[in-house]
Amino acid sequence: MEKKFIDLSPNYFKEGYSCSESIAKAAVELGLADDSFVSIATSFSGGMSSRCLCGAVAGSQMVLGLLHGKNKDNTARNLAKEFYERFTSIHKVTCCKVLSAGFKDFHSPERKNHCTNMVADCAKILDSMLAEIKEKV
Repeated sequence: MEKKFIDLSPNYFKEGYSCSESIAKAAVELGLADDSFVSIATSFSGGMSSRCLCGAVAGSQMVLGLLHGKNKDNTARNLAKEFYERFTSIHKVTCCKVLSAGFKDFHSPERKNHCTNMVADCAKILDSMLAEIKEKV
């Protein structure tokens, strides 16, 4: 069976990678990027340290840009919008602060579990979108 983001990203998050790094690390393991992609994703963790944009959403957007941005097929912006719409149809917002508002301690196990679910949802959406793109080709 072919591995997917959903098979990898939540586990990387549980192992200590940040939300954005977990998506990026899966992209590396899936052969879509080199190891430097994880380092690039680090600064997008925790809403770029402002807790504004969910890092898992940011990491997913980075993957879409990597695969479909300039000098590729240049559909990245359309895919970014589609990803945003799919995520917000589930969670209503992409703001880390809002998504984790019920957790007073950002480092609590409960918040970590909640964010594992955000990473998993992003991974599922990314897998679905990439499969749909592959079917069109």
